[in-house]
Amino acid sequence: MKPIIPSGQDVNDLEGKIGKLWLNRIGIVAFLAAVAYFIKYAFDSGWIGPAGRVTMGLITGIAVILWSERFRQKNYAAFSYSLKAIGVGTLYLSLWGAFQVYHLIGSDIAFVAMIVVTASTITLALTQDAEILALYAVIGGFSTPALLSTGENHEIVLFSYVCVLDLAILVTSIFKPWRRLMWVSFIGTVIMFAGWADRFYSTDQRSVTVLFAALFAAIFAAIPLVTPLEKSRWHKGPSTTLILVPMINAATFFLALFAMYESEKVKLTWYALVLAAIYLGLSSMFRKRAGAEPETLKLLNMLHIAIAIAFITVAVPLKLNAHWITIGWLIESAVLLFIAVTTNTNFLRYFAGTTLALGIFRLLVFDNFQTQTLVFNARFATYLVAIAILGAVLFFGERLASSREISVIRLAGIALNLLALWGLTLEAHDYFSRRIYGTFGIDGSNDLRGELNLAWDFSYSAIWLIYGAGMMAFGFWKRDAFVRWQALMLIAFTIGKVFTYDVWSLTRGYRVLSFFALSVVLLAISFIYQRDWLKLSPRSPENTAKGTSA
Repeated sequence: MKPIIPSGQDVNDLEGKIGKLWLNRIGIVAFLAAVAYFIKYAFDSGWIGPAGRVTMGLITGIAVILWSERFRQKNYAAFSYSLKAIGVGTLYLSLWGAFQVYHLIGSDIAFVAMIVVTASTITLALTQDAEILALYAVIGGFSTPALLSTGENHEIVLFSYVCVLDLAILVTSIFKPWRRLMWVSFIGTVIMFAGWADRFYSTDQRSVTVLFAALFAAIFAAIPLVTPLEKSRWHKGPSTTLILVPMINAATFFLALFAMYESEKVKLTWYALVLAAIYLGLSSMFRKRAGAEPETLKLLNMLHIAIAIAFITVAVPLKLNAHWITIGWLIESAVLLFIAVTTNTNFLRYFAGTTLALGIFRLLVFDNFQTQTLVFNARFATYLVAIAILGAVLFFGERLASSREISVIRLAGIALNLLALWGLTLEAHDYFSRRIYGTFGIDGSNDLRGELNLAWDFSYSAIWLIYGAGMMAFGFWKRDAFVRWQALMLIAFTIGKVFTYDVWSLTRGYRVLSFFALSVVLLAISFIYQRDWLKLSPRSPENTAKGTSA
């Protein structure tokens, strides 16, 4: 029986992969397991005391790191880095055990020793051009405060250490644009900040906390400025990391400020304006930067402008809640989409679409409006912003979208119409609700209230019918079958309401008006189709001649 080999896999390649890679890894694990069982047996038997255990761990870690260099010099780099990871991990765990488990050394000594391990590993990574070693160092560096935690609040010490670690990553990015290192550093910083804030933050510490949060944000905002932007260093154009890091960094910093100043909206507004000015300044620095491709600089320039616009959008004194956040997301999506189209960056198109979807979702689900006027209110204005952006997507999408994006453009058209219909329906609902329960109160005239209820029901049919007629007219004008089909579906839905609900609930006057309006719209549309103004049906030459002579 022949062995089963994966399709497209050469037998010799598979054999070499198993022998060189997998057997190597299994051997390392087996060796470590044997050593671990031996040491445990020695510990349980009392052969080695606490000091001996820690010393053994430190010596073993250093020995493994030194031993790994022999393999690197013989061109077994991957194997060498695996051994170094084992050695570095052993050193961290040994120092942690010396402090936390056996209490042989103080926290200060353990902290300094772990910093030395982290710095040494980063130095090895830079000199050997090994990103994986830098990752080990950063993970170990961010694990150090957790390993040495005493459960006490040492904000300045903790955040100063994190700042030094982030600055080391910033300096590293000047020489080595290692994307994963940036992400690990950013995520580690956020986890450290959020974990400390959840346990220790109080308002009396706010000034110091805001200062450190600003330092963290400034370090990560500087990464795109110092990172080499040459195309050859970033593998086929600008990195996704350099696009996402500025946006996520700005959003995370502002969320931290929002959490600390939630009840002081005026101060929060000024923070937003200051951040907008800072990001506009950063955008101008990308315009002046040399040594990179113009497309990359243009993208980063416009991206920082988009972030500044987002901050300006939400920087409305005492109004930084509800619909202003929604409007900010909607406008941000429009700016991102504009940048994506002008710079031909497909990734930003997806990000803009996601932001637009989130803005609409928030508008429909979370925003709670209290309207006092018809149409001229905050809710309808927010709906108009969303509708205008969807309209722009349709307008430019018909001219610039690829064949694969046509379905998305059509989905935007459906969303526009549904949003407009829902917004108009809500306006009618709130208008009559105010009239009934506001003007007349609970003890108002029953007859007048009944008339208003009938008008309320009729208004829905009228809005849907008029909107459907408008859609149909637009579809005829633009010769767009997709729009006409939407109009037909809306009119069909309205017909169903008229014949199943209006005919029973409305009084004779509203019933007549409802059926009359429906009949006029239907007959007008039917007449247009019968005249075949759009040339939808094939006509023979004889029929054409008869039609002409007639």
